[in-house]
Amino acid sequence: MTDKPTVGVLGTGIMGAAMARNLCRAGLTVRAWNRTRDKAEPLAAEGARVTGTPAEAVEGADVVLTMLYDGDTVLDVMREAAPALRSGTAWAQCTTTGVELVSALAAFGREHGLLFYDAPVLGTRQPAETGQLTVLAAGPEEGRETVAPVFDAVGARTVWTGADADAGSASRLKLVANSWVLAATAAAGEVLALAEALGVDPQDFFALIEGGPLDMGYLRAKSALILDGRLSPPSFMVATAGKDAQLVVRAGEQNGVRLDVAAATAARLARAAAQGHAGEDMAAAYFASFGDQAPSDPPK
Repeated sequence: MTDKPTVGVLGTGIMGAAMARNLCRAGLTVRAWNRTRDKAEPLAAEGARVTGTPAEAVEGADVVLTMLYDGDTVLDVMREAAPALRSGTAWAQCTTTGVELVSALAAFGREHGLLFYDAPVLGTRQPAETGQLTVLAAGPEEGRETVAPVFDAVGARTVWTGADADAGSASRLKLVANSWVLAATAAAGEVLALAEALGVDPQDFFALIEGGPLDMGYLRAKSALILDGRLSPPSFMVATAGKDAQLVVRAGEQNGVRLDVAAATAARLARAAAQGHAGEDMAAAYFASFGDQAPSDPPK
């Protein structure tokens, strides 16, 4: 194998497509597959070979990278790819699956002789497009030189959390980080909703906290999406954020921790999705504050 491995990318949605483009731009050979092929086709212009099946994408690959909706989908797609998987191939599993399914994914990897890496990423559309994701990774030392060029192409840094991928240490850290992201997003929406209800100009609130410990770049970024009506294209969809919120809640429940904010955030995201915002940026949880009377326009 050269220092530029061949990578089979399974899943080319918002994140997977951006990651595949950066792999191509880094000079790696990329084969890309997506269930809806139209989402993968634009990658051909970047030099990727778009395949019709998961098996075609992974055949002869040095690294398989999965970036799909959830853990069950990952297992289903990898089973489709199984006939073409080569023993010794590194598997960078980047989908946010929560902790529960990591052991099942690792077991699949062992069954097929793969070097399994629990490797969720931290970041949304913009950092994915610019190769500035943070890769959280756990997995064996022996294959790290193989996955390093892949992680370097898609991320600004790689944080290794352990050598035992089965333990899910990377996925555990990802859930903790996601719990903060989700809470901050929900809080931003509620602040704007309350300002709307009380007739307060949101800019007066931002001026009040400016430069102080309550000010926060993320608050301003998500608020701007709502205030400017720029919820599409999404950086991270309401539907996917809702799935992740449920993973956080379930992890808390299984470990004896009650996560009221995460549970409320999951409910807000579910309401926003039911109101028709499932495909918009997760900041659209703002609309859940208004129930059936949700405004169609952003606050003024």
